[in-house]
Amino acid sequence: VQLVESGGGSVQPGGSLRLSCVYSGFSFDEYAIGWFRQAPGKEREGVSCITSSDGRTYYADSVKGRFTISRDNAKNTVYLQMYNVKPEDTAVYHCAAAPNAVLSMCADHTWFGYWGQGTQVIVSS
Repeated sequence: VQLVESGGGSVQPGGSLRLSCVYSGFSFDEYAIGWFRQAPGKEREGVSCITSSDGRTYYADSVKGRFTISRDNAKNTVYLQMYNVKPEDTAVYHCAAAPNAVLSMCADHTWFGYWGQGTQVIVSS
């Protein structure tokens, strides 16, 4: 199992960014994919998640209405579209995979056993 994130960078407040997570070694119907972030000095936060079985989605309250998660099964890719970003969105963003995770597991990083290396997002004017 391998996950590789891309798409991070610097963006001004109010701007947009799209992160990509390309996965390999498993099928889309076997693993839920989650996005987590960690800022310096802060705990890891579950940002968003999409389940494997039914494609249900989870969003943290801090990003609800601004971020959208989606997956392209043909490309083995999960996206996190970020709109109206804020300085507090600054963090390293990781995607992670959890076998057969249901929606209630999405906020808890301990369910996710496979992680990408992360991509840095900086929101600053």
